[in-house]
Amino acid sequence: MTSPASFDFDAVIVGGTPAGIMAGIAVARAGRRAIILERTAHIGGLPANGLGATDIHTRGATGGLFLEFVRRIKEHYSEAYGADSQQVIDCSDGYRFEPHVAEKILLEMIAEQGENLEVRRMRQFDHEPSNAIKEGAALTGIKIINRVNGESETYHASVFVDATYEGDLAAAAGAPYMLGREGVEEYGEPCAGKFYQRWGAPVDETYSTGQGDNAIQSYNYRLPLTTVESNMTRIEKPRAYNRDEYLSLAEDVRLNRFAGPPTPMEFDGIGAITNMVTVPNGKVDGNNQHAAFISTDLPEENWPYPTASWEWRDQFAERLRDYILGLFYFAQNDPELPADFRERCNRWGLASDEFADNGNFPRQIYVREGRRIRGEYLFTAHDALSKRGSRAHMTSITASHYSLDSHACLKREEGRPHTDGIFTYRTTPYSVPYGVIVPLEVENLLIPVPASGTHIGFSTLRMEPCWMALGEAAGEAINVSLDDGTRVRDANVIEMQRRLLAAGAVLTYYEDAAPGDAHYHALQYFALRGFLGDSYRANLDEPASDEDRVQWTTWANTPELTTFTGTRGQLLDRIYTEVNKREDAVQAALYAQVEA
Repeated sequence: MTSPASFDFDAVIVGGTPAGIMAGIAVARAGRRAIILERTAHIGGLPANGLGATDIHTRGATGGLFLEFVRRIKEHYSEAYGADSQQVIDCSDGYRFEPHVAEKILLEMIAEQGENLEVRRMRQFDHEPSNAIKEGAALTGIKIINRVNGESETYHASVFVDATYEGDLAAAAGAPYMLGREGVEEYGEPCAGKFYQRWGAPVDETYSTGQGDNAIQSYNYRLPLTTVESNMTRIEKPRAYNRDEYLSLAEDVRLNRFAGPPTPMEFDGIGAITNMVTVPNGKVDGNNQHAAFISTDLPEENWPYPTASWEWRDQFAERLRDYILGLFYFAQNDPELPADFRERCNRWGLASDEFADNGNFPRQIYVREGRRIRGEYLFTAHDALSKRGSRAHMTSITASHYSLDSHACLKREEGRPHTDGIFTYRTTPYSVPYGVIVPLEVENLLIPVPASGTHIGFSTLRMEPCWMALGEAAGEAINVSLDDGTRVRDANVIEMQRRLLAAGAVLTYYEDAAPGDAHYHALQYFALRGFLGDSYRANLDEPASDEDRVQWTTWANTPELTTFTGTRGQLLDRIYTEVNKREDAVQAALYAQVEA
């Protein structure tokens, strides 16, 4: 009997999601060897599977490799169709794109790393503890199944990254995790627990109890739909079609009865069952229609998914595919629906130039929330709602901005004018501390995707721009820890932040300052320490006031700069230089003691 093939890398990343890819790129660009293990035949996660409308409220709140990806998207459309083309307009500066373009750009970014970054597809990690090789609390290796030949493979590394949407690796390694919804009494978060809100209307206090439960927000597929007949695949009746599942839609359409605001809503056919955002080349990104009682989400049935076997997950993926195709087939063909409604729905089909090896249907379901691994810091709603000054995370590894956002947890309930679990709640641009991606109880592991957050807190972290930035930060944390010979848990965060800033990251957001600007590194450093208050304007070109000079030099213990004259940015730079000298000296002394 032959022994399983064994491989060694500096970093092993489980999951070819965008976060996993960014982690690998960050490691590779530092000259180290990383490998990405992806279960399917394709990399790219959701952006390569239909999620073409980037979920970020404030453009510029997240930078680094995510912004590099966005810029490359725009360059692709400009080079392929011309700078003034409709495709460039529809790509919205690179924030909207077709699935095959997202995959193309990600593959190019990987290829540029050469031998330092390898990708192996069709590699499955099963989340049994026996597949996580440990020495005490330290994860030292993992066992993988090669789905092509069925053989086992073993991978060893200095650090591992769980970039799966499910949190499989961290769970197998013994990290504690959370499932379901916390009650409102646990953290005092808005929208917590059992929650009802008519879409676009006030909370329904009658049914919203705030009680915690094991409910998980629903999954769907993000569909690239089109009306361009030359690039359209007609939707056929799926093999497991159950007409009874969709009959309520006919009555909803006849009565114009939807779960939106109390005033009647008008939908142009297919918009009654899917929400559409324009992407290039005559396509839309089709998502769940929150104002409808029945759409592409399939609540409740996904609850076992996070901890289920891959066999169960694959069966659910087929069930979800058939359900969504059945919904569209019903909307386009069923005589219970008005003829004009069916006619408008029939203008739409699947894009023929996407997912050619999968019947033009996305290959991967949208796992919005799997396990949430408990980390050194638990991100709650309050981290996304508080003003900058009161929650300035000194250990920030990225800024981001999206609403608190959840899809339905329960199916339609008789007599209730809305579905349980859906909410969107405004936030402000926020920072994410390093502890969010550092799991408890396991060493040599980072968790940029199944990050540490409550159901409500995680509902904003779970957007791909934030995940990509957390993945890049995980890669830089690996580099810093290996350079210094420390545990990744104890990685020098100041050095990590320096490297992230050098790569164009945003650690805390300002509307009048961006990566590459003069004084930007100093601004980021001192903003995270509360020097600039809670404003989103830095005003770096304004003269430093007496108050600035007194406060900043006192807080930084740099009295020699009390009489400095110049702009706010110049003063921050001078203080930054002095503080860095001091910190570098302290760090050098500490390392000398460790070596001795």
